Amino acid sequence: QVQLVESGGGLVQAGGSHRLSCAASGRTFSMYAMGWFRQAPGKEREFVAVISWSGGSTYYADSMKGRFTISRDNAKNTVYLQMNSLKPEDTAVYYCAATIPLGLAYSDYNYYDYWGQGTQVTVSS
Repeated sequence: QVQLVESGGGLVQAGGSHRLSCAASGRTFSMYAMGWFRQAPGKEREFVAVISWSGGSTYYADSMKGRFTISRDNAKNTVYLQMNSLKPEDTAVYYCAATIPLGLAYSDYNYYDYWGQGTQVTVSS
C-alpha cells in the first residue's frame, strides 16, 4: 500500500513558475507509475502528467506539454511537478496518484489505485 501527501501549493502570478511535491510512504514506491491530476471548481478531474516507475517514460496532457515537467526521485520516495508559464486556467487542486503498471489508460483517473489529498494552486492574473 502507498500513502501520498502533496505539498507546495500556493498563490502564483500568471507567467510564473511553481513546483509541487508528492511524498510517498512505503518501500514499494519505486514499483509504481506516478501521475498528476487536477480539478478546478465545477470541472472533472483532469489528467496532467504521468511518469513510469524508472522515470524513463513520461506523458503529458496536450495543454501542459512544454510548460510542465514531471520527475521523480525514488531514493526520496518523491515525485515532482514543475510548472512554468502558469496561466489563470491552471488554477485547481492538484493531486498525485499511483498505479501499477503504466498502461495505456494512464490518463484515466479510474486507473489509479492510490491518491493524495490534493494541494491548491491558484494562479492570479
